[in-house]
Amino acid sequence: MGAKKGKVIIFCAPSGSGKTTIVKHLLQVNSQLMFSVSACTRKQRAGEVDGKDYYFLSQESFQQKLVQNEFLEHEEVYGGNFYGTLKSEIDRIWSMDKVVLFDVDVVGGLNIKNYFGEQALAIFVKPPSVEVLEERLRFRSTETEETLKIRVGKAVSELAFETKFEQVILNDNLEKALKDAEVLVNQFIQK
Repeated sequence: MGAKKGKVIIFCAPSGSGKTTIVKHLLQVNSQLMFSVSACTRKQRAGEVDGKDYYFLSQESFQQKLVQNEFLEHEEVYGGNFYGTLKSEIDRIWSMDKVVLFDVDVVGGLNIKNYFGEQALAIFVKPPSVEVLEERLRFRSTETEETLKIRVGKAVSELAFETKFEQVILNDNLEKALKDAEVLVNQFIQK
């Protein structure tokens, strides 16, 4: 990755908080933003596109890229699945004079914020409650009861990180959360 030159905006939240919905909305309404596609080793879900939703890598390929220092940040999540941000992804987006928009987990987001400092805006999306978050995850129908319990448990621990973020959006009303996100992002880009 070359010299630090652009801005980055980081959205973090526990699974089911609505952060991906907010990020997709921002990408539709703000042409200055470009989504940073993360790499992962988990199985591709129905409807997901390699290179658009994630770069789906084998465990071996991911480990090789780790050894070669190709990741800005990475983390093992949910028992053996790895997620990370490739440095080449940031360069690709900055080469198009766009602002990088991240949709990452809490630890990865804080690592990215620490790396970029003042060039980064870190926003935490907070669900109204753990119970609402669990309902949202159940509604997705992508989890087994076991993985649901793991995600809810992780969400509870991730909620404790809220105070480490510059901005917090409470997603108890989606329309308001979308507007709040637009305002925060536009203010940061313009400063």
